Amino acid sequence: MSKTIRIGTRDSELALWQAHKVKSLLEREGYTPILKPVKSTGDLNLEQPLYEMGITGIFTKTLDVALIKGEIDIAVHSMKDVPTALPKGVLEAAVLPRANTSDILIHKGLEDFSAAKTIATGSLRRKAQWLSKYPNHEVVNLRGNVNTRMKKLEDSDWAGAIFAAAGLERIDLKPENHIELDWMIPAPAQGAMLVVTMESNSVCKTALSPINHTETALAVKVEREFLKTLEGGCTAPIGALATIDGDVLSLKAGLFSLDGKESYLIEESTALDKVDGFGRRCAELVLSQGGDQLMQELRSIL
Repeated sequence: MSKTIRIGTRDSELALWQAHKVKSLLEREGYTPILKPVKSTGDLNLEQPLYEMGITGIFTKTLDVALIKGEIDIAVHSMKDVPTALPKGVLEAAVLPRANTSDILIHKGLEDFSAAKTIATGSLRRKAQWLSKYPNHEVVNLRGNVNTRMKKLEDSDWAGAIFAAAGLERIDLKPENHIELDWMIPAPAQGAMLVVTMESNSVCKTALSPINHTETALAVKVEREFLKTLEGGCTAPIGALATIDGDVLSLKAGLFSLDGKESYLIEESTALDKVDGFGRRCAELVLSQGGDQLMQELRSIL
């Protein structure tokens, strides 16, 4: 039996950090992993907002194709970028322990939030929640990998930009001039890393099983079930965060209009032995409260 495992990854600094993390875990299990970096469609087009590109899994599609064609054995993703419906034959094989789930604002001495400011983000979820709290601000598009976005912020006249804390912490780029946005609901599966392989690849399924973190896998499953039921996709302004305390799982989630003026929020809990279908039930609650009409409007736009 071959112990060599080809790891597909995007070629950004953060993606390579994640791939090296998986590589080191597999080496501990006695395997010989090698990295196979590729550029995704999302990395090649940095000017157009993600929602305008009209591609499902814009950061994962290239790796999916390589996986299905047999050019790589496994692929490592930031799980929040992964569509809720995987390609036929592709399996969620391992979810790694979750990092910081928070969004943070990197600012340039920002003190007075009441005054009109320009804030940058490539995420409609972040934009919607920011405008909900600060409707007099302007939110502009910001694309690129972490390093590119940091450079664009530095060279701009923007007051600040919103980032995922986990990505900056992983590559040691989190600056002192940041504010944790503890009021902002993160993207489903934010802070989690996913490793996929083909359902038919028994070697990789066996190799990845020991590195799967059960608690994180359960939490993100609920969040992604919430997202899937809303049929929101990775770019829609939907947030969800599941946490586990003892034998209870709690979900805080929300659906937002693009301008932040409309929102549907829920905070619900369930016993772990009743968690099956919990994300779906929470999404149905949001839809029944009026979120169905908002989702119809969003689908006509996105």
